[in-house]
Amino acid sequence: MESFPTELGVLTCLMLLAASLWIPYIVGVNTAPAGSLPADAPDGFIRIPNPALHRPWVQRAWRAHLNLLEQGIPFAILVLLVDRVDGFTALTYWTAIAFFWLRVAHAIGYITGFARLPLRPLIFLGGWLCCLIMGYAVFAARMV
Repeated sequence: MESFPTELGVLTCLMLLAASLWIPYIVGVNTAPAGSLPADAPDGFIRIPNPALHRPWVQRAWRAHLNLLEQGIPFAILVLLVDRVDGFTALTYWTAIAFFWLRVAHAIGYITGFARLPLRPLIFLGGWLCCLIMGYAVFAARMV
């Protein structure tokens, strides 16, 4: 049996995080205190995804989920491309691990409000650099 590359295991965990990061938003929406929603909110407002009308942490939970999708999908595709060209190296190993933990830190920091300027953008920048490294690995493997 072939070994399962760590990068694909990390990618699996990352996609499970992305698939689960809607939970804080839904919990926040469904636990809104009475009177916290606009008086003129239409019936069924809770089910309408308009985070701008919710508490700040609920708004941040919505954005944390979107941010993970914005960066996680390109990263996932790059990891799959590196796998396709058989380009996994020590660099891709550590890049995948770093990307996962950066995204966990970003989500926690964003939702809690702890990661403010300049920390949150720096974490996002770190994730972008991980994407660039994976992109480099695709091309480096193709040149060998």
